[in-house]
Formats: sequence, structure tokens, C-alpha cells
Amino acid sequence: MDFLEILRTALQQALGPTAIVYVLAAIGINVHFGYTGLLNFGQSGFMAVGAYGLAVTVVILDGSFWLGVAVSFVAALALAIVLGLPTLRLRADYLAIVTIATSEALRLVFGSVEMKDTFGGSNGLTGYSKVYKDLNPYSDGIDLGFISYRRDDLWNITVGWSLVAICCLVVWALMRSPWGRVLRSIREDEDAVRSLGKNVFAYKMQALILGGMIGGLAGLFFALKQASVVPTDYNTNLTFLAYTALLVGGAARVLGPVVGGVILWFLLSGLGATFGQMTSGPDPILPTWLMDSSQSSLTRFIVTGLALMLLMIFRPQGIFGDRREIAIDGR
Repeated sequence: MDFLEILRTALQQALGPTAIVYVLAAIGINVHFGYTGLLNFGQSGFMAVGAYGLAVTVVILDGSFWLGVAVSFVAALALAIVLGLPTLRLRADYLAIVTIATSEALRLVFGSVEMKDTFGGSNGLTGYSKVYKDLNPYSDGIDLGFISYRRDDLWNITVGWSLVAICCLVVWALMRSPWGRVLRSIREDEDAVRSLGKNVFAYKMQALILGGMIGGLAGLFFALKQASVVPTDYNTNLTFLAYTALLVGGAARVLGPVVGGVILWFLLSGLGATFGQMTSGPDPILPTWLMDSSQSSLTRFIVTGLALMLLMIFRPQGIFGDRREIAIDGR
């Protein structure tokens, strides 16, 4: 086995554009779950409206690229308000049910035949990323010897990690402010916060909007990276992988989603490359009755899941987190 190639593949993917998508999504969930205690199981829905906000504006409505970017954020904001108004005064599990149901409903609507003229159906939409690609200042890719990226990937990485840095800076500043301290207090005991005269519903709504707009930004970047918007890309797996990244790094920590996303994608890519080598070639290491090449990409999720189970048993707070930060207040 070529362990150097496995390490190179894992590191390249861990720092690449796909990992950035999950990091951005996890930062939004961190605002919801980590700092405020809101159970949002529909982050993929926020990402979907962010992506389709751009694509529909440019492709269907023939609007400008920058107008499409603005529509992406407005769509995520509107979705947060629509979801928050009927649920944030109720128990935490109501928000979880509504968000996961809404994200699936949106995915089905975007891919439906009836809405094909608006959202492109199951084939999705393309042709909206020309302005973004034209902004690429790089004339060629980069080769650092151990890892290398093509020209488009290098541009996506530059933009993506810049967005991650900006989001982390915003979250860090807000959570150190009086507003952020109120959010933490709501997570711990919202009745106590309410007794002090604070409007708990308003603070929850603001947190839902902020995290949802960061989720919309993740969907916007995903759409630009892919240069296409396909409804099947925005399924519940996306949300749960973002949650996994958050829990690995540690909830209610600014860098928790970043570290968790990098580690998660390093493990998934490294395990995928490992099992791929063990099941390929004329003389594979693993016998075909145990695992073949078509099963190797799925086995990585099983092994990663077992590793996450051990992490939750021995260190449920994640790498940087505090055990108290992941407690759920069901009131």
C-alpha cells in the first residue's frame, strides 16, 4: 500500500473546497445549537435556498450575479423567520421536527416536475457562475510537492477559507458581546433569562437568522464550487455531517467547527483511499467476498461512525468543547 499517497489524498481533501462547505454549515449550526441550544436539523434547507437564490435569480430571472448573492442571504433570512415564528416559543424538539421536515420538503419541491421551469427539476440549474469564475486571479494551479490544486480549486479554496475566517471573526466578536452572553444564558436556563426581563423569543429568532444566513452562505459557496445546483445535493446527510464536524471539534467554540470539519474530511478521505487501495488491483489485499471496490467508499462511513461512537463515549464534548455545552434544554 502507498501510505504516502493516502496521506496526500486525505490532506488535500481536508483543506479542499468540499471540506469548506461543511465547515461553513457547521459554523451556522454552532450559532444555533452550540451557543443558543436550538436544535436545527434542517441546515441543508438553508443551504438549498441560498444556492437556489443565486441560481434562479441569474438563470431564470436573468438578474445580475451580485443581485443573486443578495437574494441568497434574503432567502435564508426569510426561511429562518418562517420557521422561527411558530416554533421558537415551544419546546426545542418542535424546532427540530419543523426544520428537518422543511428541508426535505424544499428538496422535493426544487426537484419536482411541476416546478421544473423555475428550479430545473432533478437536473438542477447551471450557467450562473461565469462572473465568479472570471474573478479568478490565478493563471495556473499550485503544486506544493505533497499536495496540489488546480486553478479553479485554488480559487475556491482562497474564497472559501476567507469566508470561514470572516464568519469565525464575526461569531467570536458577537459571542463576546452582551448579546452573545444572553444567548449562552438562554442555552443554560431560558426561564432565568426571561425573569430578568429579556425577550427570549427575540434573541432566539436573531440567533436562528444569523446561523441560517451562515448556512445560506455555505449553500452559496457550494453552488459556486459545483457550478451547478442539484436538489439531491441538499439532503439530510449534509446536515448530519455538519453536526458531526461540530461535535468533533467542540460545540460553542469558535474554532470547533473548523477543526472538526477538517478532521472529519481527513478521516473520510483517508479511509476511502485506504480501502480503495486494499480492494483494487489484480491482487487486492482484502478478498472480494469480504469487500469489493464498489463497497470500499461506503465502508469508510462505517469505520468513521465507529470512531465517532468512541469519541462520544470517552470525550462527548469534542476536542475543544466543554461537556456542559452539548446539554440540550428541552424547555
